[in-house]
Amino acid sequence: MSHPAVPPEALQVAITTIRESLDSASRDLPEDLFLLVSSLTPMINVDLLIKDSAGRNLLTWRHDRFYGPGWHLPGGIIRFKESIGSRIAAVALGELGVEVDFEPVPLHMAEITHPTRDIRGHFISLLYACTLRIPLDEAGRFKPDAPRAGDWQWHIGAPHDLILQHRIYSRFLEAPCPA
Repeated sequence: MSHPAVPPEALQVAITTIRESLDSASRDLPEDLFLLVSSLTPMINVDLLIKDSAGRNLLTWRHDRFYGPGWHLPGGIIRFKESIGSRIAAVALGELGVEVDFEPVPLHMAEITHPTRDIRGHFISLLYACTLRIPLDEAGRFKPDAPRAGDWQWHIGAPHDLILQHRIYSRFLEAPCPA
């Protein structure tokens, strides 16, 4: 189905140009293209529920144009032809600098939509129970007087400034460690 204002030939030329400009769709897409794709189809992502032996939750600080400031579970969008396990490993390494072990079956699946936003406005989110293999680097610990995006902190329960989209996980954040 084509848009009446765009001739089918022009659309085909645009698609061909985009395809020829990409090295591989399995790698990160250029941001403009990623944002376009995210406005056309739901994104599938993994979120990592990491608890310590005391039942605290590991969250990271976020502050961006889509979600504003607040705590969130580490997570990321699955790339084309990437396995779920590979994305979980990439998120743990990229956001926390560590490797994790994870349960192979998700704890929860949720559909998250933003009522007014088209770009990054629809996600299918898979929540995985994870455990750290090694301790975190203290250099990444959150400092309230100098918050930095990506800094981590252990929390008991769900903090009041958990980003809105991750409040769907509150019952998991309030629960003891999964069995």
